[in-house]
Parts: sequence; structure tokens; C-alpha cells
Amino acid sequence: MSAAGSAALRDPAWLGRLFWLCAGLALLWPLGLATEFRPWVLLEPDSLRVSARFLGDFFPPSLQPDFLLLVARETWRTVAMATAGITLALLLAIPLTLLSTRVLSVSALSGRMAAGPFWLRQLLRWLMIGLRSVPELVWALVFVRVVGLGPTAGVLAIALTYGGMLGKVYGEILESSDGQVGEALLRNGGSRLQTFFYALLPQNAAELCSYTVYRWECAIRSSVVLGFVGAGGLGQQLDGSMKMFNGAEVSTMLLVFMALVALADRTSAWLRRVLA
Repeated sequence: MSAAGSAALRDPAWLGRLFWLCAGLALLWPLGLATEFRPWVLLEPDSLRVSARFLGDFFPPSLQPDFLLLVARETWRTVAMATAGITLALLLAIPLTLLSTRVLSVSALSGRMAAGPFWLRQLLRWLMIGLRSVPELVWALVFVRVVGLGPTAGVLAIALTYGGMLGKVYGEILESSDGQVGEALLRNGGSRLQTFFYALLPQNAAELCSYTVYRWECAIRSSVVLGFVGAGGLGQQLDGSMKMFNGAEVSTMLLVFMALVALADRTSAWLRRVLA
């Protein structure tokens, strides 16, 4: 039996898979050229030597008591920045979600939403697009100029960007759920808040909480990055240690950072079990 016939017996769709694989590579090739993506440079002797020396500075991690106390203080500030930012983002996202979600529209029960609610919904959706289109790093650079260096700029940056993200995803989660119970409540005189709390929220609580905790985890990562532009926290200390080529201190802070992300992951898993 020929090689082509043998391949057809193992996977009848092998020819189509091969075609799309080649087509994907053909599309990615110019993108790789545009970005000057050359991963083989990492395997050159000079690159390997520099990488080995850089990674060697990471071990052993710095465990000096004064430095660990500083890391603990900056870690707490980073978590506080992320938590405060997510809290403000929720205060922004929840009203945007309730006002822009079609399943909570009374006028849409007739099949066609009234002009006023329709355009209000569109304006709020454009507002959320605008908020999440600007990266939190850019917002932080703006707020650093307005309120000065420190965590306040980071909190405001996270609040605006994540408010747009949370509002969009919350709306998609609610609109993809079973809307019959909510529609029945609205038709029988229930308010939007009653419909949300008694029909939509019980169905989607686990998914909403899981996504919120995931965004809190992302906010912690963002808080570290925002520290590089003067927003304070663990990122600012990390930036200083990297500029001083102190790999041991960088290693300690990266370990703490990984522990924070692991904690957020465990919190999300626990919430899903509780709300399941």
C-alpha cells in the first residue's frame, strides 16, 4: 500500500489538515519577517554565555531579613493596589453591565428595542470599548503626571481599563445564559435589579466570580508592571533591583510574585467549588 493510502486510512482528513498547516505557515512567514523573529539567535554561543551568566545571578535568592521585610511591605502594597483597582472597576462595570445588557431591557420584550434604550446601550458599549482600548500602562503614565508618583496612579489605571473589560465580559455572560426566567420576571412587573438578582445572577454566579478572580490575578500582574512607570509596589522595587543588576533580589521578588498568582488561582478554584 502506498504512503498516501496508508495516511488516508489512519486519518481521512489528513490532506485538508496538511493544506491548512501549510497555509498557516505561509501566512505566518511574512509576520515573522516583519517582527524580525529569529529564535535561533538564542542558541548562538554568545547568547548562551550571556544567558547563563544572567540566570546564574538569580541563585541563591536574597533572604536577608531587611530585604524580606521590604519585599513583604511592597507585596502588600501591590496586592492592595490590585484589589482597590478591581473594586473601583467593579463599581464602574456593574452599572455599565446592567444598563447595556439586552436581556435586562424591558422595551426589548416586544422584539425590537426602543430608540432611546438602544442608543443608550450603544453609547455605553462604545464607552467600554474606549476604556479597555487604552492599556493600563498608558493610563498609569497619564495619572502619574496628574496625581504624581505612587500607587494612586496604578489604582486609577487598573480601575478604568478593567472596568471596561469586566463590563464587556459580564454582559456577554449574562446574554449567553437562559433568559426565559428573566423575561418572565420582566413581563410580570419585575424590575431590572430584581431580574438580575433572582434570575440571572443565580445562573451565572460561578462564572462571574471565576472571571472576577481571574481579573484580580491579572490586576496583580499589572500592578507589578505599573511599578516600572512609578506607580509603586513590588514592580518599582523590581525595577530598581534589575537596574542594579542584583539578580538575587530579583529572584526573590519573582518567587513572591509566582506565589501571589498561585494564591489567586487557588482562590478562584475554591470559589467555583463553593458556588457550584
